[in-house]
This record gives sequence, C-alpha cells and structure tokens, in this order.
Amino acid sequence: MTTELEQLAARLREFAKVREWERFHTPKNLAMALAGEVGELVAEFQWLTAEESGDPDPETLARIRTELGDVTLYLVRLADVLGVDLVAAARAKLDDNDRRYDADLYRGSARKAPPAS
Repeated sequence: MTTELEQLAARLREFAKVREWERFHTPKNLAMALAGEVGELVAEFQWLTAEESGDPDPETLARIRTELGDVTLYLVRLADVLGVDLVAAARAKLDDNDRRYDADLYRGSARKAPPAS
C-alpha cells in the first residue's frame, strides 16, 4: 500500500523529471532551498506576539500555509533523493527523544537533555 507521503514523493519526482530538473536537485541544493523556505516561514511569525502566533488572522494563516507547503515539498524531495524514509526517520527520532526526555524529569521544563552518548 502506498502512503500519501510516498505518493507526494512520486509526484515531486515526476514534476522534476518532466522539467529535467533532477540535475539541480542535489542534496546540497535541496537542503539550501529548504533552509530558505524555513526562513520564509519564520518571517511570517517574526513580529507576532505569542498569542497572535497561536491564532493568526486569515491572511497570515494563508501565507503560513503556503510556506508550510513549500517546506514540506523540499523536505520530501530531499528525503526522496537521499532514499530516506521520512516517517521511519521521524519515528526513530521520537523514540530517541522519548528515551532522552523522561516525562517525570522534564515535565514542564524547556531545558535540553544532555547529548546522547
């Protein structure tokens, strides 16, 4: 069974192929483009208060949605080019965080855990 993420990766792969963009979609270029899009997403929040960021006006939310789409597309494309299963990578990271951040020790705290050994 093909997941929605796999379908999105396949669509992006075809999108790049028909435009002959594969040669530009190197991991370095995709990572740089991803960083740029994350910057554009951050810019949408830059001057909002904490309260405003949790309930943006409809126009701001539309721009945020667009930037989230851009970030997602570059992230999925980068993972596809590198052969990384994004869902498996996220699950592994969450498992690692679950081990590193014991709920009893970190509940209500924003402190960082020591580096994994």
